[in-house]
Amino acid sequence: MAERYDAVVVGGSLAGCSAARFLALRGARVALVEKRPSMDAYKVACTHFIQAGASPAIERLGLAPLIREAGGVPNKVDIWTRYGWIRPPDNGFHGWNVRRSTLDPLVRRLAVETPGVEYMPGFTATGLEGNGRITGVRVRARDGEDRALSARLVVAADGRDSELARLARVPARIRPHGRICYFAYHTGLELRDPRRSRLWFAEPDAAYLFPNEDGIVCVTVVATKDQLPVYRADPEAAALALFRKLPDAPALERATRVGKWIGKLEMPNASRPAAARGMAFVGDAAQASDPLWGVGCGWAVQSAEWLAEETGVALHGSDDQLSRALDAYRVRHRRELAAHHWQTSDYSTGRPFNPVERLMMAAAARDERVAEDFERLGTRSVRPQALLPGLLARSARALAA
Repeated sequence: MAERYDAVVVGGSLAGCSAARFLALRGARVALVEKRPSMDAYKVACTHFIQAGASPAIERLGLAPLIREAGGVPNKVDIWTRYGWIRPPDNGFHGWNVRRSTLDPLVRRLAVETPGVEYMPGFTATGLEGNGRITGVRVRARDGEDRALSARLVVAADGRDSELARLARVPARIRPHGRICYFAYHTGLELRDPRRSRLWFAEPDAAYLFPNEDGIVCVTVVATKDQLPVYRADPEAAALALFRKLPDAPALERATRVGKWIGKLEMPNASRPAAARGMAFVGDAAQASDPLWGVGCGWAVQSAEWLAEETGVALHGSDDQLSRALDAYRVRHRRELAAHHWQTSDYSTGRPFNPVERLMMAAAARDERVAEDFERLGTRSVRPQALLPGLLARSARALAA
């Protein structure tokens, strides 16, 4: 006999835990399946930067107070381009810098302690139930125990290379990525302002410094793939060489590295329909975009909230109601994120900035209002199609003044 739930969420990281909690807060009985047995498991390769566009959803999730208590750093970012520094004004608008070793256990405990969530650590999804429409998941424990979980809704929150998507035959659209990424934690780094992140666009490469909790700074370099042999041979030497070329950059050699350099060498941009065959996809399982822009964590929480908002009532209604709700979620996800994904994927090929991007950056370095709008776009707080016409007009006026 299958155990029955309103929803089964597969993947107990940021997207899955957020989805489980948001759904349970709307009265659903949720099974949260996570293959790793430890409550303190966390994702290693991450930018550690949560864009401000996700801050309202993080507050509603109940996660923001926990991040504050853990020492997470409210983030503002200064951006250097060939036109000089873009420094958006302090206006109370911020996201969060926090290491995943801190963040993931926080959100997992928050989800597990939510009434209505049944946590299943150490279980791996092995199959799906249903003919046509997905109606459940088969899972296996580390000791070989098999269980069948029946649900009105199955939620895939198992990452860019989603196993549930493979089992359901819902392929992703892949866009090539032309860069590699290396990062390492440092302490004792001399920062211009310990509360502000810094990002350099040294076209076509990039580098950034993200201050995190406990005085630890995430130092990251992003380089085109043709430089892989240099970075693979000695990532520290390659990173030091890049930072020595950057304007107003601190001396990495005077800081203390904590741990090793970690490389992410393949970062394909992947997107699939956010709902298909009666199943929903959240976080990277729905859309995995260029990590250079720090969008993954925020979109994980936001997509989880959109799913709960669209399906929370329908989970207790008819199959037709739930199908319509999933269609609404799929359309909403695409409306909110598709243009962002296209924009970031286009830049991830390794190309330099195009004339439109250069126009905005040049104006943002000179005009505070343009810098604020540029920040809204960069923090994914507004859809590009809603902001770009006015931003381009203001940019042109600022440069003509």
